[in-house]
Amino acid sequence: MLRNQNISFLSKNRNATETVLIIIFERAPYHPFFSQIVLFPSPKSDSSRRIIKIKIKPPNSPSRRTQIKPQSLLQMAPIDPHSFTDSTHPLTTHVSLTLYFHFPSSTIHATALLALQTPHTGPLSLDTRALTIHNILDPATLTPLSFTLSPSEHPIKGRLLTVYLNNNSSVLILYSTSPSSSALQWLSPPQTSKKIHPFVYTQCHPVHARSVFPCQDTPAARVCYSAKLNLPRELSAVMSARHCDRHDPVGTDLDGVLTNEESGFDLKSLWCEEGRIVEEFVMEQPIPPYLFAFAVGELGFREVGPRTRVYSEAVDGVLDAAAREFAGTEEMIRQAESLFGEYEWERFDLLVLPPSFPYGGMENPRMVFLTPTVIKGDASGAQIVAHELAHSWTGNLITNKNNEHFWLNEGFTTYAERRIVEVVQGKDIAALNIGIGWRGLNEEVERFKDNMEYTKLKNNQEGVDPDDMYSRVPYEKGFQFLWRIEHQIGRPAFDEFLKKYIATFKFKSIDTDTFLDFLKANVHGIEKDIDLQLWTEGTGIPPDAHEPVSNLYIKITSLANDFNLGRIPREDEVASWKGQEWELYLNNLPRTVEPSQVLALDARYRLSESKDYDVKVGFLQLAISSRCRDYYGEVEKTLKEVGRMRYLRPLYSDLVQGPGNEEDKILAKRLFAEARECYHPIAQGVIEAIFAKHV
Repeated sequence: MLRNQNISFLSKNRNATETVLIIIFERAPYHPFFSQIVLFPSPKSDSSRRIIKIKIKPPNSPSRRTQIKPQSLLQMAPIDPHSFTDSTHPLTTHVSLTLYFHFPSSTIHATALLALQTPHTGPLSLDTRALTIHNILDPATLTPLSFTLSPSEHPIKGRLLTVYLNNNSSVLILYSTSPSSSALQWLSPPQTSKKIHPFVYTQCHPVHARSVFPCQDTPAARVCYSAKLNLPRELSAVMSARHCDRHDPVGTDLDGVLTNEESGFDLKSLWCEEGRIVEEFVMEQPIPPYLFAFAVGELGFREVGPRTRVYSEAVDGVLDAAAREFAGTEEMIRQAESLFGEYEWERFDLLVLPPSFPYGGMENPRMVFLTPTVIKGDASGAQIVAHELAHSWTGNLITNKNNEHFWLNEGFTTYAERRIVEVVQGKDIAALNIGIGWRGLNEEVERFKDNMEYTKLKNNQEGVDPDDMYSRVPYEKGFQFLWRIEHQIGRPAFDEFLKKYIATFKFKSIDTDTFLDFLKANVHGIEKDIDLQLWTEGTGIPPDAHEPVSNLYIKITSLANDFNLGRIPREDEVASWKGQEWELYLNNLPRTVEPSQVLALDARYRLSESKDYDVKVGFLQLAISSRCRDYYGEVEKTLKEVGRMRYLRPLYSDLVQGPGNEEDKILAKRLFAEARECYHPIAQGVIEAIFAKHV
């Protein structure tokens, strides 16, 4: 263990041509710098050595010098560009949490008991963000353990928590969250539907679990967990875990010593206060930290199947509409099992969150989180549920090792979703889904034309915030890759391969090379028929990707082409259209048309008033890009009533992009200032990044 030391890396052979790296640092949180180290032979010159120095030295620190071997230095490497997790440290296998929810301060006072794979001596690196660490104990003896917290916060990784262990197999951390936690959105009563009680929920994907509890916040570190949530009695909780009990708080709920006089942290006295209730949960299957999830509020539910309840705020209208929209969920589960094997998670419950939820859905096991915008009134919102259900096999059972291989989660899941949709809703609807995705992929490639690295399936994300580069590329290019393999070997053979893939790697986290090795081992000669490297490491869209083929798809795209000639579809041509048909039509219109054309289209079909936000926002994008300001009032209303980034990102982007657009930029900044507090912190950050680039 190296602490409060100056370190130099020196060769034993002083006459060799080499690079000498001298690192001087303050104390143990040193390994982030090692991740940046690459050793090169020095160019041949008269000088026998080239010296690089990195100095990080606090005032008044004793100066001692220790030599370490190059191979030791190189072993100290992170396994994830977005995490401080060190590959030389044991991974966490189980986390036990006690969480006390203090709504007035928007904080959680908590303990986290982390169990490790093996006993460990030396530093243990953990990820945190916006956490106050009160104390860290050896749970066996309740004696304090030494720890350090990096003095400043890395913009992507947060703050490195280093705990110094001496043959410890577990650690107990006493901590509190802060109102600035990037995973948590706290809603005051006026921000909820009934406006009586507060509400809080998590969104931990991709790198935000560290703002809820200290952890190795990488998909490579799968954990089981248990949790005790202490909340106001009038509220209830759900989690991505099995519910075990609801009971009055008792002192035995708490593990270890939960007071720390120096910090004023005293969970024991808070725990048994009047008016509180404890909900207990357990997740017995190992999951990546980003799938940790909870929601606390005044919740109600409806039964929609033997394995499914729909939850939401306790508002009858919302619950009844959700129950109707998702009535076919059990049939989807059965069809998915026939395609991919047994459903491993027991329950498949759904939670419809308040409108601020930043995603369409989040595949938290046992409790999928959904935006209310998926309730469209025609059961078409079930396609989002099909996607989240598919994650139960691809993403949750088999997980990308880190976000550089995100396509392994989303490309597989998009493929699986469309197979489910094809069986349940028919081939034409599946083709529409593929067509919308194809158009979206082309738009994303155009969006990233200045940074084509982001159009690769396997990409370099060192120094990149995964929220900023989130796009449809891993979904749609990943789908196209798997679809290409299916076309090459035939569906029966691909189905056999897919089931074997799931059975082989379930409850594991893998990377692209692992998948490709498995593919080549099980589909002999595939590398001769398909350029696997071009698909996974090449930029843009490979030449053997293609659009879907169906009569309905061809009809809709043909009608969209007619719009260029000034022809709006007749009512009899669109009489059977639902949201997806209109979405595909709008996606294939020219980006900019005459304002009179926008007005004429809306006069006939009232798309600006659609209850389907995919249709409404698609139309509003057309209005903005065509500078048809008649609809800016509807743009303002939309940006203030929903927080889903699928809608926020394009609307704000269209308002602020392009020269000579100062009036729209001023409008965008005003709307964001007025709506900001209603957005989840993740969405706030994404919009701020858009402004930083264009305003």
